Amino acid sequence: MKKIALNDIHIALNAKMVPFAGFNMPVSYEGINIEHQTVRNAVGVFDVSHMGEFLISGDKALDLIQKVSSNDASKLVDGKAQYSCLPNKDGGIVDDLIVYRINAEKYLLVVNASNVEKDWNWISQHNTMDATMKDLSDEYSLLAIQGPKAAEAMQSLTEVNLKEMKFYTFEVDEFAGVKNVIISATGYTGSGGFEIYFKNEDAKHIWNKVMEAGANFGIKPIGLAARDTLRLEMGYCLYGNDIDDTTSPIEAGLGWVTKFTKEFINSEALKKQKEEGPKRKLIAFELDQRGVPRHGYDIVDENGKIIGIVTSGTMSPSLDKGIGMGYISAEMAKTGEKIFIQIRNKAIPATLVKLPFYKG
Repeated sequence: MKKIALNDIHIALNAKMVPFAGFNMPVSYEGINIEHQTVRNAVGVFDVSHMGEFLISGDKALDLIQKVSSNDASKLVDGKAQYSCLPNKDGGIVDDLIVYRINAEKYLLVVNASNVEKDWNWISQHNTMDATMKDLSDEYSLLAIQGPKAAEAMQSLTEVNLKEMKFYTFEVDEFAGVKNVIISATGYTGSGGFEIYFKNEDAKHIWNKVMEAGANFGIKPIGLAARDTLRLEMGYCLYGNDIDDTTSPIEAGLGWVTKFTKEFINSEALKKQKEEGPKRKLIAFELDQRGVPRHGYDIVDENGKIIGIVTSGTMSPSLDKGIGMGYISAEMAKTGEKIFIQIRNKAIPATLVKLPFYKG
């Protein structure tokens, strides 16, 4: 079991620690609902140092990224980031990721913790143009400081104007007295904020400074459990649940990061699927009665026939109702349609809705 740099701090804070993607990770501190509402209403800090970071550099860096990723990275300028995915050759997704353009010959790819080795091998395998690749995953820590008060709470730690930073932009600057920190206006919660990348040796110093600066704004540490309820309320996909090696970006509603202005791995097949329409789609639903949908539960019709499966589900802390996502046939995937979620021995009625669940 790997340990993140701040492992001892989380234990001292009485975090509930669980194994996740090969790391000992904090899943909760005070409880999911309290932590969830802290992020929605104020500011919380997640330690997500288990995420993977690859540096792709050299004059062929962009060529490699364009080949392996679905989005068009040629549209990036220095200081801009982009959500994308790595398509496989069978119509599925190797992983979803964020691509950061540091300069024309230097890019940072941030990938999911559980897929670091798989992604590295996949990208390496397709690096026929000999771009320079470096795996920085074990050298860097990552904090996600999220919530409507994040900019105000963190402003004392940097000269970067946090309130003026646009979504999916970043700057490399001093933060909490530490040089060369990546300050990124990205996040996985839908409540605004920043993600900051720094060397492991600076982790304890930065954590303490973040907690001090945020004290007057009600900052609290937040675990992975609330991260999951926050992202689900926004309808953001989770790799391993809503997207995986068998789900296409078109089926998953990720056509907006699948650009056919260039060629990439399996682009022809995905383009054909987009033109013809996928046979199934990722849908969002709200339960009409009390209940909690969970990953793996069957989606059934009024006759009890299985028509799909729940990929993500929870009791929404913001909406106080059961919400979820799952795959069903494309012809049935219309907003307002009724489906049923098989929860133990009961079929609970649900309505298909548009994302996001949480409107802010």
